[in-house]
Amino acid sequence: MRWPLLTSALEHEDDIVTVRQRVRGLAERLGFEVQDQTRIATAVSEIARNAYGYAGGGRIEYGLDQGGDGQFLMIRVSDKGPGIVELDAILEGRFRSTTGLGIGITGSRRLMDRFEIDTEPGNGTVVTFGKRLPPGVEDFTGPGLVSLANDVARARTAEPLVALREQNRELLCSLAELAERQEEAQRLNRELAETNRGVVALHAELEAQATLLREASASLESQVAARTAELAEANARLVTEAAEREWMEQNLRQSQKMEAVGQLTGGVAHDFNNLLTVIKSSTDLLKRPNLPEDRRVRYVGAISDTVDRAAKLTGQLLAFARRQALKPEVFAACDSVRAIGDMMGTLTGSRIQIVMDLPEETCFVDADPSQFDTALVNMAVNARDAMDGEGRLLVRVRSVDGMPAMRGHPAVTGAFVAVSISDTGIGIPADSLERIFEPFFTTKGVGQGTGLGLSQVFGFAKQSGGEVAVESEVGVGTTFTLYLPRVADAGKEADTNEPEPLMDGHGTCVLVVEDNAEVGTFAVQTLADLGYVTVLATNAKEALAELARDADRFDVVFSDVVMPGMNGIDLAHRIRERHRDLPVLLASGYSHVLAENGTSGFELLHKPYSIEQLSRLLRKVATWQRRRRIVGK
Repeated sequence: MRWPLLTSALEHEDDIVTVRQRVRGLAERLGFEVQDQTRIATAVSEIARNAYGYAGGGRIEYGLDQGGDGQFLMIRVSDKGPGIVELDAILEGRFRSTTGLGIGITGSRRLMDRFEIDTEPGNGTVVTFGKRLPPGVEDFTGPGLVSLANDVARARTAEPLVALREQNRELLCSLAELAERQEEAQRLNRELAETNRGVVALHAELEAQATLLREASASLESQVAARTAELAEANARLVTEAAEREWMEQNLRQSQKMEAVGQLTGGVAHDFNNLLTVIKSSTDLLKRPNLPEDRRVRYVGAISDTVDRAAKLTGQLLAFARRQALKPEVFAACDSVRAIGDMMGTLTGSRIQIVMDLPEETCFVDADPSQFDTALVNMAVNARDAMDGEGRLLVRVRSVDGMPAMRGHPAVTGAFVAVSISDTGIGIPADSLERIFEPFFTTKGVGQGTGLGLSQVFGFAKQSGGEVAVESEVGVGTTFTLYLPRVADAGKEADTNEPEPLMDGHGTCVLVVEDNAEVGTFAVQTLADLGYVTVLATNAKEALAELARDADRFDVVFSDVVMPGMNGIDLAHRIRERHRDLPVLLASGYSHVLAENGTSGFELLHKPYSIEQLSRLLRKVATWQRRRRIVGK
């Protein structure tokens, strides 16, 4: 008991009535409802009656205690009597005394929230029990406790006779309430009996309905089984038909692939046969004795020009296949469009009006500028042919925040630059729109086009992380839109100060790595004629062995990219790790490694290459190596 309020003696039988009045008044003062006031008063008076009856008297303590869930009204009744011998049996409900001792204890225990009893034979009994204060009643602390203690001390009790009459009145009220509850219970029992009779009738009806449902379920199950068998048979037929359809579709796709491959190889063979005819005729004429010098120069020039045309053709094929080694740079798209505008005028002719719609802000893109120019030229030539040399060509550049959905691909959100070329030509039929980017597909007459121009645009856009869209209406015109990734600024400008061609190698030592015997022999002979000292290795393993013997004798490594085993890119990385000062020049006409990952910072010579290009790049990388050695010293 944390806060004691009052202590009173229990010496006379009248004190039992006084205890009841005092406890009830205290409960009322603490905010308990009337019913709880009666319960508390009854519990305390019963324990006080036991103390007086069995011990001849005792002491009553009143107070408050603090619990985890609020304050409690605490009452402690103590006596010096003989103690309670059969306490465990009483608390378990197994003992009844003739004087009603057990009933008083068990009844008080049920009426209170806390109940503790401590007894020892010959030393008396202490009973402590409490009741939690009602919800909403503020805790009594400080001045509140002092005021409560004063009120309890000053509280007057009525005469015992008056108190007994009040107690009897409460008892009569309780008996009347009990009688009403008993009558209500009897009424509920009668209603329950009537309800039970209704439930029995309902149960019989439900049982009859259940029988009908079981019969219907059995019929339904037989129908479901029959229908399931029908569906299984139909499903088996569908599976067979689907397998046959898939087999037919696979054959159709294979046939279409073979047709596309046939068209591609036929177009390549046709164009290369034309080129080879020029080369073969020129070489045959060069073999004639006593050939005049001017004709010899003309035939050699024809061979050189034809080789350039063949290189351009293979470049367009690689661009479509997205296997060309691009050289992406950050440049202003509008500047490139302006620079190529005069060339467009020459290509299209004077009867086609060229209109430029360029924004004021600079639109930077990250792509190969040479391939960008080629794509613009190809689209312009396609527009010229569609207008039959007369009409209006609109070139528009704008910044956009995404690419629309096209050709089965979803829309892409991001920063892009859109370059559109619109013409007022004949338009493209709907059945041809899906094929215009196929290599060698063309709607032009024989000899009027290779069918590779738009395929180059398509491959360049895809490999650069962009896309090309087309909108066309027959009789109105066509618009091609090239989307390329947009970047924030131009970044660092590329170094364009390449050294002039040098035909004499001045004894520069070159390690040539080439798996093709004819190409390797020709490269070695060419470099020797230019004054270079050469060592030939047919693969990366031999090249690493030569470097392991004496790497300092070499000024530069000239390696092919596509080789069996270790490719040229991996070889270059290995050389960079082991011989950091030794530069590497790569050569390739096709490589998926280069197309996907780039050159990793190594110089690249595109096949077919000229002697001047080879000499220039060898001099460039060799000069870089000499500068590194000078700085190192």
